[in-house]
Amino acid sequence: MTEPVLVGTDGSDSAHRAVQWAADEAAVRHRPLLIVHSLDSALYAAPLFAAPQAVDALTDAGRQMLAQAEEIARERRPEVEVRTRLLTGRATGALCELSEEAFELVLGHRGLGGFSSLLLGSTGLTMAGHAAGPVVIVRGAADGEHGEIVAGLALDGDETETLRYAFEAAAARGSRVRVVNAWEVSAAYAEANRALDDRQIEEKIRWRLIEAHAPWRKTYPDVEATEQVVREHPVTALCDASREADLLVVGPRRQGGLAALGLGSVSHGVIHHAHCPVVIARARTDS
Repeated sequence: MTEPVLVGTDGSDSAHRAVQWAADEAAVRHRPLLIVHSLDSALYAAPLFAAPQAVDALTDAGRQMLAQAEEIARERRPEVEVRTRLLTGRATGALCELSEEAFELVLGHRGLGGFSSLLLGSTGLTMAGHAAGPVVIVRGAADGEHGEIVAGLALDGDETETLRYAFEAAAARGSRVRVVNAWEVSAAYAEANRALDDRQIEEKIRWRLIEAHAPWRKTYPDVEATEQVVREHPVTALCDASREADLLVVGPRRQGGLAALGLGSVSHGVIHHAHCPVVIARARTDS
């Protein structure tokens, strides 16, 4: 297992929490940890940064960020092999390239720059949609206090990667998996189908959830799995479920899409509002 857990840092508190989570992840996955910071080469061409001493100052600051992040990771998990790398170039391009050789990419949900805010910036959203494998957005509590991983299934396509990640993570952590599907119908549809029986619909969905994760229960017989069907908007339902979860796992596209970002509207919503770390379970390019 030589593919590292890859984490980006910009020296922010959010990035420090991401480094801590990534160190824990590297430990339970028995993988090395690679911490990176990117110096945006576009800044070097700007008049403000043209002086050699300004470039040197940026480089020194980047090295200090990496040293601080390495110290945080080693204090958190001294048994993990930790490496650092200072990159030059656009953060998105650098991370996309490195993600091709990583087990997964970990980012904080907001930052100071370099790997900036997922709420207000574009770097994290772009990576969530276009990285070469799973992307973890570290939000909320990240200390694994609940012993549960939530997998959000839409049941409208291939759920393999979402379930694979959820069950693998649960097996590594000794956690249980809760498989959640949320559904809702418009008022017009409900009015046109007065005979609609919510209980029958929920029962059918529950059996579809059971069938979907049955192969993974066989692969990981020690992982406890339960199903939950909620009549609610998927973003609301999954964010509510995340309050009692250590990890929320979703696929890259759910119910419509933000095609330019490679994300669906539900995936996009939960990485903004979930109460725990969120995994966008993208298929690895070598799988």
